[in-house]
Formats: sequence, C-alpha cells, structure tokens
Amino acid sequence: MKKILISACLLGENVKYNGGNNFAETLVKLLEKYAVEIVPICPEVMSGLPTPRPPAEIRQGDIITITGSSVLSEFQQGANLTLQKANSENINIAVLKEKSPSCGSHYVYDGNFANRLIKGEGLTTQLLRQNGIKVFSENDLSELERLFQNT
Repeated sequence: MKKILISACLLGENVKYNGGNNFAETLVKLLEKYAVEIVPICPEVMSGLPTPRPPAEIRQGDIITITGSSVLSEFQQGANLTLQKANSENINIAVLKEKSPSCGSHYVYDGNFANRLIKGEGLTTQLLRQNGIKVFSENDLSELERLFQNT
C-alpha cells in the first residue's frame, strides 16, 4: 500500500492558524478510491506553534506573523520534522495545503497580509522537493490520480 503525507487541515483536523480546517472531501474520496495509507502532518503544529495562532506570510526570506514577529525558526523546524517523517515512513508523495507559508506548492501570500497571492512555495514544500518528494496541492487532484493510475 502506498503511503502519502497529507496536510492535516485537508483531512478536517482543526490545525489551521485560525483554529479551523480546510477539509477537502474530493481529496479524501480520491485517496479512499486508491486505498492510500494517509500520514497526516501539520508542520506548524509539529514545531510547537499553537492553534489558533497569528497568521503568517513569507516576506523577503523570513516568515512574519501579522503582529510582526518572525516565526522562521518554527517553520524551518516543522519542515525538517516533516521531512524526517517522510523519510522514516519511506514516503515520496505529499499533498499539502496551497497558499500556506509551509505547504504552498504553487502560490503563497505576498507577505503584506493583503490577501494577494504570488507564485512561490512554502518552506516545507521546498525542503520536500529538494529531497525528491513529489508535492501536490489540493488543486492538483487530476495529476495525482494519473500518478496513482500509473503505479
């Protein structure tokens, strides 16, 4: 059975910065269809950040909360712990939450807390990809399904 890392918020776990989640029913149904073993992760929670927590965005190589505090070290720790988990479980595929400063795979917020997206990757996505792990977002389900069909 293929194991896959999934952002816990996409599975309905209340780990999002505001205490909510981003449940992705279509993703869950796809994973069930292909009998994939799910390994839920949340890099921010893994690093010890609380839920809820102030929103954070990437700004000029740092990760800053809306209150102006740097949480870069926590986000780096979460990325490292996620990579360790993937390696220890022999996982080479992840589906992570788009737009997140940890998990974004195509887009992240621009760092000004103005709800503007820019092309970019979150820290966890960057680290996973640098280590050969394929990262998808909840918006890449057709691509993910093609991968499942070919394995």
